[in-house]
This record gives sequence, C-alpha cells and structure tokens, in this order.
Amino acid sequence: MATPSTRPLVSDLAVYEDQDMKSARVLSDPDILGGTPVFAGTRVPVRILFEHLEAGDPLEVFLEDFPSVTREHAVQVLEDARKSLVLDAHAS
Repeated sequence: MATPSTRPLVSDLAVYEDQDMKSARVLSDPDILGGTPVFAGTRVPVRILFEHLEAGDPLEVFLEDFPSVTREHAVQVLEDARKSLVLDAHAS
C-alpha cells in the first residue's frame, strides 16, 4: 500500500478500468497530448473537468464545451476520484 507521500494522485494514474465493463475511462498515452490523462476515446484532458468544477461551472457547462465526453463518462470519472479519496481516507 502506498504511503501518503508516495500515493499516486488522480492525474498520475494512467488508466482507470470499469470493473464490470472492463473498458478504460481515462487513458494516458504518450502519443495523445504527450501523455496527459484524457477521457478515453477523446483528446479531452480530465483536468479540464476539474478546472470547470473548481471555477463553479455546473457539469452541464463542461459537457456543452466538450460534447465528445458523455455525462455518464464524466460522472463515472468523478465517482472514481471520489472512491479513490474515500479509500485513501480509510487507509490512513
């Protein structure tokens, strides 16, 4: 188990996999935006979703700005991030 100082951040993880569908949600490929984590099947960096939310934009604004990302995909990535944080909190 990673310690708090070495635990990967959401942006450091290369791939999230859906346990049920075995499909990648977030990919990091050196040939796509230099390895920046993006929503699978798009060139939309995941950080842009978090930047929109941090700015106070509703999810709908992000989805309008990036129509190649589905609501389901965005919500699932947010849920994965939440689960990761909850697991980290319980591991401490």
